[in-house]
Amino acid sequence: MISPLRSVLFAPGNKAELLQKLPKLSADGVVVDFEDSVPQSEKKTARDNLRELGPLLAQEDFHTFVRTNSISSGLLADDASSLIPGLAGVIIPKIESQKDLKLAAQQLEGTPVEGKMLVGIETVAGLSSAKELLMSSGVIGAYFGAEDYVADLGGVRTEENIEVLFARSQITIAGRLAGIPVLDQIVADFNNIERFRKEALEAKSLGFAGKLCIHPSQVEVANESFSPSSEEVARAKSLLKAYEEAVERGSASVAFDGQMVDEALAKQARMLLARIQ
Repeated sequence: MISPLRSVLFAPGNKAELLQKLPKLSADGVVVDFEDSVPQSEKKTARDNLRELGPLLAQEDFHTFVRTNSISSGLLADDASSLIPGLAGVIIPKIESQKDLKLAAQQLEGTPVEGKMLVGIETVAGLSSAKELLMSSGVIGAYFGAEDYVADLGGVRTEENIEVLFARSQITIAGRLAGIPVLDQIVADFNNIERFRKEALEAKSLGFAGKLCIHPSQVEVANESFSPSSEEVARAKSLLKAYEEAVERGSASVAFDGQMVDEALAKQARMLLARIQ
């Protein structure tokens, strides 16, 4: 499992000046994008930039990924030929079926990222197959793409996120069963930091490991939102101490801070503390 991935920052692969700034930022993961942010006429430039800047980007202190073009684009083979050693993995967008996954794996055979796919669940078909896809060999993570999903669904995108609540819940359940991290949707309005913070905290409560970022201003908020606060850590330690003392006395529960604590809440506290180790 890749950890941590609280913040994963995208940069267009054809913009060398932006790619050069990535190591200076505090994102847990960075993505050299070959797909949506790169116009058709600039795809080759993006691949050339990756080859040229490889030693700068493929560092050990953060995870570097490349998002290729989709299976249906016909560009994946060319994208795969440009992949460099040292990458944490490759992101394959708009995966919908085992057939898609098999085709992607075939294109990546013999490359430095063979067996290290992070898949994009961005359509209704992809969501309906999410459990099967995320449990597949070679899949090390996933992300939920809300914008494409809602367009495919025929719904309406809103700030309230009601239209994607079911989808977000389903994909985190699939990720949990597969034992891999799942990343939450982008916030396209990068000037609206409060919306980003709200969505990040929602995502944390739903079980996401982190959030996709499209602007450096979102990175710090994502890192903060997916990290336990000092107050949460202190409370978890106190809760566990009270619970463990109760167990030693022969009781399976204890009153703590106005609530009854049993093994289920103790387990949540252990999981929180494990994230800071």
